[in-house]
Amino acid sequence: MAAKAAAAAAVGRMKLGSQGLEVSRQGLGCMGMSALYGPPKPEPDMVALIHHAVASGVTFFDSSDVYGPFTNEALLGKAFQGGVRKKVQAATKFGYHIVDAANFEIRGDPVYVRAACEGSLKRLDIDCIDLYYQHRVDIRVPIEVTIGELKALVEEGKIKYIGLSEASASTIRRAHAVHPITAVQLEWSLWSRDVEQDIIPTCRELGIGIVAYSPLGRGFFSSGPKILETLTDYDFRKMVPRFQPENLAENAVIFEGVSEMAKRKGCTTSQLALAWLHHQGPDVCPIPGTTKIENLDQNIGALSVELAPEEMAELESFAAPDAVKGDRYPTTSDTWRESETPPLSSWKGGR
Repeated sequence: MAAKAAAAAAVGRMKLGSQGLEVSRQGLGCMGMSALYGPPKPEPDMVALIHHAVASGVTFFDSSDVYGPFTNEALLGKAFQGGVRKKVQAATKFGYHIVDAANFEIRGDPVYVRAACEGSLKRLDIDCIDLYYQHRVDIRVPIEVTIGELKALVEEGKIKYIGLSEASASTIRRAHAVHPITAVQLEWSLWSRDVEQDIIPTCRELGIGIVAYSPLGRGFFSSGPKILETLTDYDFRKMVPRFQPENLAENAVIFEGVSEMAKRKGCTTSQLALAWLHHQGPDVCPIPGTTKIENLDQNIGALSVELAPEEMAELESFAAPDAVKGDRYPTTSDTWRESETPPLSSWKGGR
């Protein structure tokens, strides 16, 4: 008990955004428990992991209706039973509408937003979602329309705070003008830094919190290029350009640099990569995912790693933009680069 109390104190708390949401300084991404990184993990083990996280001070949990689909939210719903719900901040997302077993579409129309929210509330078995993100932006629907419906859900007490994921700076500004955006979730790590030029400054100007997903480079900064040997046939990373053998072989140089510094610092490569993000500012909350308690404990340890400015610069030099080989998604339609929506004046209703 004493060890867990010490860990909880080490994790600490932070204000995410300027609207009142408070979360643990490091969250837990839950996708890999149920989807995309191989087959689903045993439910009892994942519930135990979530409970261990809470006892250790990690109380900010990230899910989405598309993870599974739907099963990850149900998993969290079971883990939040009893007195756990009072201790956690539940974040989930909408936007990926499952058309059939092989197809999905991005939707942000009001009818879908509301239906998705109701579905998530039932699966999570809660009365109110703490932070509800638009997972991907529907480029057919003005962002003002989508946020307008989310604003109505806030007023009805079904969600507390609104977030965006993979949204451009201009989309963030337009959304924030309709209702304050509490957090923007974006991919940010040592080898994914394109958000620093425009999106991060926009969030800071508007008082929006920053939630960094894939802060360990989808496992690259944990295992290096040998991660390819561990991926199953159903692992999404097998389709990611950055993880193709020819690119991963060149990216190995990045991992070697991080590994050398980690040895000097007396920490793991994962802890070093996470510490780099924690040193970006008090408005940044990384949400590394894991399915193992030992990895969770190790990630918490990153909060104790101190980095001097020259060490930050050295880390960044290992993964300079021209040194990283391969894009972070198979297509840029999955990113903020293709997320602009039509003007509000063009909206005629419907989907």
